[in-house]
Amino acid sequence: MKHHPVAMRFEFLAALFGVLLTARPLAAQEEILLNDLGARMPLFNGKTLDGWTVRGGYAKYKVKDGMIVGTTVDGSPNSFLCKGPFSDFVLEFDVLCDKELNSGVQIRSHLYKDGQRNGVVYGYQCEIAAAYITNCGNFWDEARREKWWDDFSHKPEARTAYKADQWNHCRIVAQGDHIRSWVNGIACADFHDKTDATGFIGLQVHEIRKGTGPFQVRWKNLRMRELKPREQASGQLR
Repeated sequence: MKHHPVAMRFEFLAALFGVLLTARPLAAQEEILLNDLGARMPLFNGKTLDGWTVRGGYAKYKVKDGMIVGTTVDGSPNSFLCKGPFSDFVLEFDVLCDKELNSGVQIRSHLYKDGQRNGVVYGYQCEIAAAYITNCGNFWDEARREKWWDDFSHKPEARTAYKADQWNHCRIVAQGDHIRSWVNGIACADFHDKTDATGFIGLQVHEIRKGTGPFQVRWKNLRMRELKPREQASGQLR
């Protein structure tokens, strides 16, 4: 049977890629595949906030120059621009936060629906804050257990991964009970917890002290790749 030259070339390149990928360490494989932009879906179209809902407070969110811009409002509690639910996924985004403001991104989160906390958002929050706080990329248990999920005391690179007054690139991987984060390519949080298997994501505008602000936090390039059940992050994400 005669093979078409184009088909033969494609088969050769596919085989070569497979050999090169197999030869790399697992961590290197993961780095390649998690950065495969073709494997992601955009969470934000750069034009509207259709499909997003503000919860928890009444900070202002708008679209400007292809970014989501969150602005503090004096007297508002923590506010979150939410979308979901999602379960297992790779999430990436770029964030620029005023150094006077604390922020974060909720994952697998929920809303209290009764009692004194009715309407309050709770769950895992990936921290975004001023560089001096040194916990950026760690996860805070927002409005629930109020604890850090990882210990950065022995992670000097993680403590300085976030850069003030500039765009920072963040990646979050949630798989089963395993949650991890990277800030500017530096591994940060890595922990296991079975409490929340699914929930919405939420872009936080933190409450501020009365008479301060307004302050802003900006997000762009929000992309997500949902993982199939039992799919490994180091596996094929296309």
